[in-house]
Amino acid sequence: MERSDLKLVLSVRSTGSLAGAAQALGVVPSVVTKRLAALEQRVGHRLFERTTRRLSLTAEGEAVCAHAERLLEGFAALEAELSERQNEPRGTLRIAATFGFGRHWVGPALARFREQYPSLQIELRLTERLPDLAAEGYDGAVWLWSAPARHAADWVTRRLARNQRVLAASPAYLQRRGLPADAGALAQHDCLIVQENDSVSARHFDVWTLHDAQGRQPVRVQVGGPLWSNSGEMARDWSLAGHGIVLRSLWDIAPQLASGELVHVLPRLSMPEADIQWIAPWQPRTPRRVRLLVEFLAEQFRHEPWRSEPPAQRRRAARTA
Repeated sequence: MERSDLKLVLSVRSTGSLAGAAQALGVVPSVVTKRLAALEQRVGHRLFERTTRRLSLTAEGEAVCAHAERLLEGFAALEAELSERQNEPRGTLRIAATFGFGRHWVGPALARFREQYPSLQIELRLTERLPDLAAEGYDGAVWLWSAPARHAADWVTRRLARNQRVLAASPAYLQRRGLPADAGALAQHDCLIVQENDSVSARHFDVWTLHDAQGRQPVRVQVGGPLWSNSGEMARDWSLAGHGIVLRSLWDIAPQLASGELVHVLPRLSMPEADIQWIAPWQPRTPRRVRLLVEFLAEQFRHEPWRSEPPAQRRRAARTA
């Protein structure tokens, strides 16, 4: 059975007549009659019951139509993919990302990706509110939190890298206030609060849920301090200036931890709920340019490059020692 046979059967079904199928296929009715008769002879079954007044599918015809739709979709997808493979990816990629991670890591990665595929145009929007990706025309987002539950059935996610939020403070602050002995002691320290996502009610930002490396029961601590911000970078800078203990992602403060500007406080504890994810609207077939980008980002971030200590910082740390 050939593709033209599948199209013939579907055309007869959709138009409800041989004359209608002939018009849809751009041939004379006698051609449709002869081709259908020849097909039925080859498969050994009548696919349509034909009378002077009506035409209806037989059980065998229904089976052929069900398979024909899937087969033709498969042929079309294969041809499109092969066509893509012959051509350099083109078009526009619209990506959303959180401000901090987007500026430090996504932006440079997208620039490197664009160097590989110069026919692409890339638009990056930095935001602390996850857009309605499909409605606003985004191909996807690189995000640090899970997609909202209301979009679970409409969006797809893929983890690009693990991430941890860890506790840190400057040497000056710890010299002045001392190291907290355990998680409970954080309540007696100045903790720098970050109100993420620009929302007052969505999360309890002054309650830190910390997990230890051995996987024991997490500890929830109510923390407080004189300085709050909706900017994680601001809280990091306050911590560098000696104003308190911050809970920040490793991708943001790993260089300062490596150089000694910040000290890892209670290093057995962390908040591991900030994995870096690709979130995208579901679609039956993802464009090749998007598939290439996701694979590129996964390769860029899977080794958590923020954990690598740049040579300049190693030299500075050695001089300090």
